[in-house]
Amino acid sequence: MLPQRLKKSAIDNPKKLANLIDLVNLPSTLREFVGQSQISRLGCFMKVWSHIKTNNLQDPQNKNLVNCDEKLKSILLGKSKVDLAELPSLIKLHFPKEPK
Repeated sequence: MLPQRLKKSAIDNPKKLANLIDLVNLPSTLREFVGQSQISRLGCFMKVWSHIKTNNLQDPQNKNLVNCDEKLKSILLGKSKVDLAELPSLIKLHFPKEPK
């Protein structure tokens, strides 16, 4: 069952949803983090979020910030702190551009 926002997005632009759920070959840095050679962008984001939650990397004072450990820094351009709002765009950098 898709969330309401994704349903509207899928109806308005089905190609946008396909880009989220299509499997792609991962670059080596992301492959080491995820532990798979292929994954969707959405699946990758879920793995990153799972890593953040299991290792308690959210800032206790500001839950919108993530304190990156070394493993997370390797895929997030070496940043020590990342805002949750910019997390999807940093992950998207590892995926090939969508053909127009």
